[in-house]
Amino acid sequence: MPQKRTLLTGGFLLTLRNWPAFAWTYVFNLGLALLFALPLHQQIATITAHSLASQRLTGAFDLGTLAGVVLKLSQGPGPATLGSYFSTPFYLVLYFFIVPGTLFCYQTGTPATLFTLLQSGFLYFWRFVRITLITLVISAPILAGLNTLRNLWSAHVDLNAVGRRAFLLDLSGLVLMGLVATIFRVYFDLVQVYTVQLGLIQFPVAPEKKGRPERQIRRTFKPAWRTFRRNFFRLYMTFVFLTLLGLAAVAVTARIAMHSLGQPRVWPMFLLAQLGLFLMLLTRFWQRGAETCLALDNQIPVPAVVPSATIVPQEPLVEPAPTHGEQ
Repeated sequence: MPQKRTLLTGGFLLTLRNWPAFAWTYVFNLGLALLFALPLHQQIATITAHSLASQRLTGAFDLGTLAGVVLKLSQGPGPATLGSYFSTPFYLVLYFFIVPGTLFCYQTGTPATLFTLLQSGFLYFWRFVRITLITLVISAPILAGLNTLRNLWSAHVDLNAVGRRAFLLDLSGLVLMGLVATIFRVYFDLVQVYTVQLGLIQFPVAPEKKGRPERQIRRTFKPAWRTFRRNFFRLYMTFVFLTLLGLAAVAVTARIAMHSLGQPRVWPMFLLAQLGLFLMLLTRFWQRGAETCLALDNQIPVPAVVPSATIVPQEPLVEPAPTHGEQ
């Protein structure tokens, strides 16, 4: 029987033991954010630097002026909008390298150096691309249908409720959709974990049956589903708890930063915002660690391949020629 380790503590210990993976991910994300935020900075500067209304942003912060700036930014495809489009492919490439490298270090205990992360990510790159595409194909129609139902529910609430009650009812529909989307996220997270585990196992497969490595991920769907179904409650609740913990960290730091908008220095607000994002990223790696602990407790069984019998050709039975004495 597989042992049942605590997912919260086990995942947290895995995250701490492999802290360089988390640190490098944060550095790369921060670098991409700063790189693609430069066009936004230049666009805001051109709007506010030559305007009398900019004094409301520099002398005393005014939310109305800030809302007008944001509205003007969204009126056309400026440099900031184009930069956000170009940042998505870079982020996906980073994701397809860092995540499999992190899961590899989680499962093998290999030190999470940058070289190890990138090397492992290169080996599993196309497998994770395929998993992402399969996730989109399966989950997109279901989530689109749920979004349609949520819009109908929101319209019904607008016609029959007002005030706080309307807000809570509309929020309940959004939360329900998020909980359903979480089911897909947890399952395909397990598929990713088992994909790395499958790559670490040497299956005794006949040479003529070996295919491309990214096509072998079909072997992970059944073990991932079995583990997900048998451990649904504790895995799902762990995932939801860590998600709420990360969102709470962002909300608290953002609220403190909003109360500091009138300060003459900007760097304390920047540090507070980065602290919230840092903690939220930490909870995501914590979730990966918890899923890895569960996958290690329920590993993919290695099928036993019976070697085929070797047929040795036999000599035809030929009766010996009779001797002269026997005639």
